[in-house]
Amino acid sequence: MGTALLFSLCLLAQGLNLSMGMTVPPSPLYLWRHPTGLNRVRRAWVIPPISVSENHKRIPYTLVQIKSDKQQLGGVIYSIKGPGVDEEPFGIFSIDKFTGKVFLNAMLDREKTDHFRLKAFALDLGGSTLEDPTDLEIVVVDQNDNRPVFQQEVFTGHVLEGAIPGTYVTKAEATDADDPNTDNAALRYSILDQGETGHFSIDELTGEIRTVQVGLDREVVGVYNLTLQVADMSGDGLTNTATAVIYVDDINDNAPEFTREEFSMRADEAISGIDVGRLEVQDKDLPGSPNWVAKFTILEGDPGGQFAIRTDPKTNDGILSVVKPLDHESREQYQLRVAVQNEAPLQASAPKAARGLATVTVEVQDVNEPPVFHTNPLRASVAEGAAPGTDVTTFFARDPDTQQHQHISYFKDYDPEDWLQVDRATGRIQTKRAINPDSPFLKDGWYRAIILASDDASPARTATGTLSIEILEVNDHAPLLTTPTGTLCSDPAQGSGLILSATDEDLPPHGAPFHFQLSPSSPELARNWSISQLNVTHARLRLRTEAQEGLYSLSLLLQDSGQPPQQLEQLLNVTVCRCGEAGLCTPGAAALLAGGAGISLVALVIVLASIILLLCKPPFVYRTSPEAYDINQLRHPAELVPQASFRGRQPLRKDTPYHRVPPQPSRALPASPSDIADFISDGLEAADNDPSVPPYDTALIYDYEGEGSLAGTLSSILSSLGDEDQDYDYLRDWGPRFTRLADMYGQH
Repeated sequence: MGTALLFSLCLLAQGLNLSMGMTVPPSPLYLWRHPTGLNRVRRAWVIPPISVSENHKRIPYTLVQIKSDKQQLGGVIYSIKGPGVDEEPFGIFSIDKFTGKVFLNAMLDREKTDHFRLKAFALDLGGSTLEDPTDLEIVVVDQNDNRPVFQQEVFTGHVLEGAIPGTYVTKAEATDADDPNTDNAALRYSILDQGETGHFSIDELTGEIRTVQVGLDREVVGVYNLTLQVADMSGDGLTNTATAVIYVDDINDNAPEFTREEFSMRADEAISGIDVGRLEVQDKDLPGSPNWVAKFTILEGDPGGQFAIRTDPKTNDGILSVVKPLDHESREQYQLRVAVQNEAPLQASAPKAARGLATVTVEVQDVNEPPVFHTNPLRASVAEGAAPGTDVTTFFARDPDTQQHQHISYFKDYDPEDWLQVDRATGRIQTKRAINPDSPFLKDGWYRAIILASDDASPARTATGTLSIEILEVNDHAPLLTTPTGTLCSDPAQGSGLILSATDEDLPPHGAPFHFQLSPSSPELARNWSISQLNVTHARLRLRTEAQEGLYSLSLLLQDSGQPPQQLEQLLNVTVCRCGEAGLCTPGAAALLAGGAGISLVALVIVLASIILLLCKPPFVYRTSPEAYDINQLRHPAELVPQASFRGRQPLRKDTPYHRVPPQPSRALPASPSDIADFISDGLEAADNDPSVPPYDTALIYDYEGEGSLAGTLSSILSSLGDEDQDYDYLRDWGPRFTRLADMYGQH
């Protein structure tokens, strides 16, 4: 395989005390030789790991020397590469390229880097490789240069008071940056100081803190502060300290106690919701905890539940209060037996309370109490329309101080309609004036008044009583037909009859159901007519046989259901007409004004006037609202004649006497419907400001008949102007009473 490899390693002497910084000159290594004297050829360099202590201060320091026998001395170039040389951290190691000596140039820190692995090279002067590269491992030997460190400056623990020995409290933990495989990181824990009690111990290997004896009492010592220590080198090396704060948690091992066995207090009568006094207690347990909070119980002396005790959350005292009014006249003193205990159960080992019970004496003080109404509120009733002086009720009260009714005066406080009067001495209440059932102060038939009762003490005390009076309904109205007119078919088989309905101003039960019947004073009506009840407020009128067309007046008797009932005869005007198949009167039926049933003269005139008005069609202007006008009724724009076309004097207002001064000149007519409102407003203003024209008929101020009106005048019902085209011969078909009209207006 060519020339044999020769390695000569100059190492520190075996067994070198690195910690002492002592070195031995390197010893050369020669070729391994066989016993036969033959040379043994090595295939590669084999360099054992090189150990060097961290923090080595003799710098530079020779670590090793490497040699190759491929060339004569001076013919080999040596080099190394790797971390600490040409990689981070730079400049820690170097090599003499001619001698092969490897040097340490800086102090090492094992906690940063615990070893280095380099590559060693051997080249000839021409740069050719003489040997294969080999590894050069440098191990950094640890020194105890790091103190152990607690993970916390303060460790916190809790333990119940009275805990048994060996109870776990907390655990202290520390770390050491030195080599964990050496004594440099072998930690031991201890307690340097815990006062004079010695209640706790620490495991030197694990750091667990536990109790070691009984006697933990929060009421004696509530918090313990321990000084802890940790040391490396198994307790003989570097040290560090920390604090452990141990809290003793409370248990209910102390019962609450009253500060004294007897308490005395005073309370006014007739008042509730007031505090009477305090029951002071003491408890050694932790304030604010359930082991400390007191709870009070009244064991004896309060059968009526007059008193209650609540706990003051700040002081833990009991506050005695009156929850129901006391009465000095019935009981002047109370003796209460009261017990106190905690919200949390008391430990069985706790000593028994010396003062867990107390006696509370409460003196009831007499005060002037206001009168008391026997019944409040009080209800009474009175009939509507009752005469003044009618008795309503007596609203009397007693004086609780004397148990008497005398020396009490009565007054009205609220009587909005002033209907009542109150006897000052007795409380007797009567009506002062007639009661109006339509009063707005009546709510669902009830009237409310407020009465006061006052004693004669100084100062006087007053009681307020509420009086509710029911205004009883009286049956003082008979039912009335809702509509006293109607229409029926002359043939009983046609139509559904005439439905009648009635109303009654009285309230139930004096109203419906109503009873409808034909008047008993006119028995002949039953031959042609019948009435059947539909429901409580409606009935049906029918013809029994076919009747002649015309207007009929029937006398009906209507009766309500009040006690006593009210009834009234009323006239019903029924128009009998010819009907079509649908059961409705045919258009233009002559029966509308037939005289067969005896139509009255007034009805005749009304009907006739209505017909004439419909025939004449006068151009009246109807104003349906303040801002709405019918332009078609005011004027005919297509037929307007310009003002210049009028000849002679302008026409006067129709309602102006001829001896009056002519009105103001005519105004221009509006050009569009939107101008009608302004046109009318201007006309009104002109009429109001014209002293020569009184408003004889103010409605006519605004009318405008226009030219060529299609309707005739209504100036006289006897006038025939404009009636030439009308045909009144049909009036002969209406019966004998209309024959004269037909002769007057008909065609001759």
